[in-house]
Amino acid sequence: MSNRSKNIDRYWKKNIQIVSILLLIWFLASFGFGIIFANNLDEISFFGFKLGFWFAQQGSILIFVAIIFVYIGLMKNLDHQFNKDRDD
Repeated sequence: MSNRSKNIDRYWKKNIQIVSILLLIWFLASFGFGIIFANNLDEISFFGFKLGFWFAQQGSILIFVAIIFVYIGLMKNLDHQFNKDRDD
């Protein structure tokens, strides 16, 4: 296996790791906080709303948008680390 091939494999393994972690966070925020733990979170008030309700209605969407920006930043760093940000 060539050095370039090893480099590509490392790049994609790191990419899949980033995507997996971010999808886990999104799942926890949307399904976990919005559905599974909603009754427990409803005991906490957030801007006058029950926290479980807030996550189900708005929180998971806002977290998803934040995850998109985090992904963009992490991928820019990964591309720079593996010299993928230059035109070949």
